[in-house]
Amino acid sequence: KLERPGGDPSRRVGPFKGGDPHPEKSGTFFYFNTNKRSLSLDLKHPAAAEVFERLVDRADVVVESFRPGVADRLGAGWETVHARKPEIALVSVAPFGQDSPYRDYKVSDGVLYGFAGEMYSMGVQDREPTKMYGTAALVECGAAAATAIMAALTVTELQGIGQHVDFAMADAHFNGVDRRHATAIGNQYSGRLTLRSPGPASGILNGAYPCADGYVEFSAAANNMPRVVRMLGEPDWLADSKWFEPGMSLIPELVEEFNGHFFAWCIERDKREIWREARAEKVLCGPLYTVDELFDDPHFRGRGFWEPVQHAAMGSFEMPGRPMLMEQTPWQLRRPAPLLGEHSAEILAQLGYDADQIDAFASEGVIEVQA
Repeated sequence: KLERPGGDPSRRVGPFKGGDPHPEKSGTFFYFNTNKRSLSLDLKHPAAAEVFERLVDRADVVVESFRPGVADRLGAGWETVHARKPEIALVSVAPFGQDSPYRDYKVSDGVLYGFAGEMYSMGVQDREPTKMYGTAALVECGAAAATAIMAALTVTELQGIGQHVDFAMADAHFNGVDRRHATAIGNQYSGRLTLRSPGPASGILNGAYPCADGYVEFSAAANNMPRVVRMLGEPDWLADSKWFEPGMSLIPELVEEFNGHFFAWCIERDKREIWREARAEKVLCGPLYTVDELFDDPHFRGRGFWEPVQHAAMGSFEMPGRPMLMEQTPWQLRRPAPLLGEHSAEILAQLGYDADQIDAFASEGVIEVQA
């Protein structure tokens, strides 16, 4: 991981261990940079060009996320990479791509979600629109970028071809499966907008509902009312045929009537009890856990999801581990996220620089070395 002087900006993004806003205690940076080594290199320094080219010699792929044109000005763009090692790809990640009319605009998670997400349908009707929590839009773009990188690597391995991959975060987010492209196409043809719901639930059994110890969420459960009837114990009030009519789940009067009974049923049960009864009848439902509840959840504990780590600045703790189990290529936590410049000297030595040259680079500000 090539870091600018002062470190990757994500080091300044929380949450921070112990509430201390220290660049080595960022949970965001830590989670997304495990198994990496940090070389802090000032690409603006004339001596950095040779270091970068030697790095390219050892690389399988190069990924950069400067604003469009900056990598070229720093001598780290496509022409440099392709001339040095023609068979590898350069993946350029930018908010709106390299050639968009918006290429020079800045972006944040909120801007990205408003521009390419479905912010107009998020939130309740009598309030301003909102977005998903934290950096969800940026995280989704990162997952899509990882897929693009794997595709570029595959082309290199199978065909020995290098390419410049222009990855626009806005395009990736807009084309996400969560309503975006489908509702945009619908709007283009019919002018229809997805409206924000009048409350935390939209229709019958579709949204978040309060229970004895928090909230549960149901998703389009009214599409199969016989299952719902069994889940609720076949109460008399659900015997009316109106609950089985097409489209009934969006009729405001029926929603209000249903919720009057259903909220009372929910509030007498905790989220795990509701989830268990829903699963028994194949009703799509899930508990909305707090972070503490997720951390202590017996399912995640039983699957060995939480991974113990030791970090020089944050000490011992547990972090989310592998997202899936794979037999032939098992996930490994080889090292915690690096301190800024922690591996600068080590990496330069592997590039062929001797101790005197590394010391000179450090004294001249070409690199930062962790003390």
